Amino acid sequence: MKTSRVRACANKRFSALLKTVDTLLAPGGCPWDRKQTHASMLKHLKEEAGEVASAVRKKDWDNLREELGDVLLQVVFHAALAEKAGRFDIAGVVEGINSKLIRRHPHVFGSGRKLHSPRAVLLQWAEIKKIEKRGLKKR
Repeated sequence: MKTSRVRACANKRFSALLKTVDTLLAPGGCPWDRKQTHASMLKHLKEEAGEVASAVRKKDWDNLREELGDVLLQVVFHAALAEKAGRFDIAGVVEGINSKLIRRHPHVFGSGRKLHSPRAVLLQWAEIKKIEKRGLKKR
C-alpha cells in the first residue's frame, strides 16, 4: 500500500495534469489539441495501448512507466473532450471505475462469500457483469 505522502504527491501531480490538458484545450491553447475529437484520438489510444503491451512483453519497466503515462493522457484527454461537450467529466470516470471495482469484488468489499482462487473470482466477475448489463438494458 502507498503511504499517505506518496498518495498526496500523486494527487497533486494528477491535478497538475488535468490543469495542463485544460490549458491545451482552452481558447489560446494548442491548435492541434483543440481540433481533436474522440474519433480522431482513437488511433492514438490504440497506439499507446500497444506500446504498453510491448513494454510489458519486454519487461522494460522504465518504458512501461512512460507508456502508462501516455495511456493516462488519453483517458484524461477523452474525459476533457466529454466535459467540454457537457457529457461527463474525469471525476465521473474515476467514480465509475471505483464503484465498479467495489461492486465486482463483494468477496473483498461486501458480505459476499470469500473466494480462494483466481478462477472463482473471474466467474463471479462475469456473473456480476452479466447481471449489471441486463439491468442496464431494462432502463
